[in-house]
Amino acid sequence: MTAPDIGLRPLEAADKDRLRAWRNLPEIAAWMYSDHEISEAEHHRWFHAALADSTRAYWIIQLDGRPVGLANLYDIAPAHRKCAWAYYLADGSTRGRGVGAVVEFKVIEHVFAERGLNKLCCEVLVDNAPVVKLHESFGFKREALLRAHVWKNGAPMDVVGLGLLAEDWAAQRAESLRRLREKGFDL
Repeated sequence: MTAPDIGLRPLEAADKDRLRAWRNLPEIAAWMYSDHEISEAEHHRWFHAALADSTRAYWIIQLDGRPVGLANLYDIAPAHRKCAWAYYLADGSTRGRGVGAVVEFKVIEHVFAERGLNKLCCEVLVDNAPVVKLHESFGFKREALLRAHVWKNGAPMDVVGLGLLAEDWAAQRAESLRRLREKGFDL
């Protein structure tokens, strides 16, 4: 069996409605900082601001040419040589197929090889242990426990802050690439 073709393409205006539908899925909202239903007006403001903001970059995750999720960089700070990132897979059939791992590899490569930054950060709700584990498998280190950092379902929730330095990636890259190639991904 050949590995699926997993790619990232830049966000386009035509993706606007799809993103709102994805973001309002309960299984996606559960892992986001906000979990209210996003209105059309709220999404419109966010979408147009996102496309115009030079401190952000967005890609649609594609599986065999089909849109299945969103990846993004935010807080891009070239002067400090760092940024943060996040992603989600909106199509449940993609989970467990290595899509997230390939996206992680591609985004990390983009940050260090193409943008020349020195640090990539992310934040994960403490209850999302599989995603924390995935990030750690690519060399991310736990740097913070942000106590009662967000409110979900009316209660405070902790967030794990992770960071990956360019030197960490240089030490981890070959092993990450080996694992992905062993699963049949052509990177």
